[in-house]
Amino acid sequence: MKTKKSFALRVAAAAFGVAVLTAAGTAIASADDELGDEGVDVNVDISPIVEPGVLALSVADDSTTLTEDGSTDVVRQFTGTLPLVTVTDTRTGDEIPDGAFWAVVGSASAFLNQTAPDAAPIGADHLGWEPALVQGEGEAFISVGDDVQTVLDGDRGLVNQELLFLADSAADAAAAGGTWSANANLFLRVPATVTPGSYTSVLTLSLFE
Repeated sequence: MKTKKSFALRVAAAAFGVAVLTAAGTAIASADDELGDEGVDVNVDISPIVEPGVLALSVADDSTTLTEDGSTDVVRQFTGTLPLVTVTDTRTGDEIPDGAFWAVVGSASAFLNQTAPDAAPIGADHLGWEPALVQGEGEAFISVGDDVQTVLDGDRGLVNQELLFLADSAADAAAAGGTWSANANLFLRVPATVTPGSYTSVLTLSLFE
């Protein structure tokens, strides 16, 4: 709002100056014969309107495919890679609240069998991940989430907002470049007795501050 207000005042001042010069010239011409002309340059610098910075999340692709790898006689395993997840912060230090931090978390829905709709779904607790920083490694204020194993490993799976990565100081992260990325190895582990078919799930990634 300060930028827009300043811009309006500068334009009003320039327009006022032109009006004064025009009125003075008219008065002189009406009193005597015109003896000559002199030009006056009227200059104004109009700065671009600066929009407030934003904190935004982007994902490199809207899908990924898991393929069978590392199965045993009792557990079938399917692996893949989460597309690159990037957080961009274009805010200035004045726009970031004191003590603010941001975090990206992920939650998956159940896997539904598109080939056999009547088959039992595979719960999101069968899906796990191993997060990794792609950009931000070595920065004290950027941290990656813990590995999350599946229910077959005695863990919880990606049922409820598991941490992918975070910046424990939003101000430091913005000042150090403002762009940070992570991905994860994904793995689905199911019993060997699972119903065959093409399954789909939605892994929702959310950015919080």
